[in-house]
Amino acid sequence: MRSAKFDIEKFSGKSDFGLWRVKMKALLVQQGLQDALKGEKDIPKTLSEKEKNDILEKAQSAIILSLGDKALREVSKETSAAAIWLKLEKLYMTKSLANRLYLKQRLYSF
Repeated sequence: MRSAKFDIEKFSGKSDFGLWRVKMKALLVQQGLQDALKGEKDIPKTLSEKEKNDILEKAQSAIILSLGDKALREVSKETSAAAIWLKLEKLYMTKSLANRLYLKQRLYSF
């Protein structure tokens, strides 16, 4: 069975982060890597340690490969997909009402 290839435009820091984020999350879902965005603790415990590490590394590399140079410099010190994702949200989410509501929802949904 052949897997489909999905490409998204690299996020440079100048384009619409909200749209890039939606596309990137969809790409990670297609690849089965979406759990890595929540952190290592949310990856199913039924997976072996090697499988967990593979998911975390693949998600991190997928995000890194989808970033332009400027955005990559901003997150280069982060060591996980979840940390990169949160840093990008912190840096590039605009201050619009919709984004503020989204951030409040994330804050109170622990």
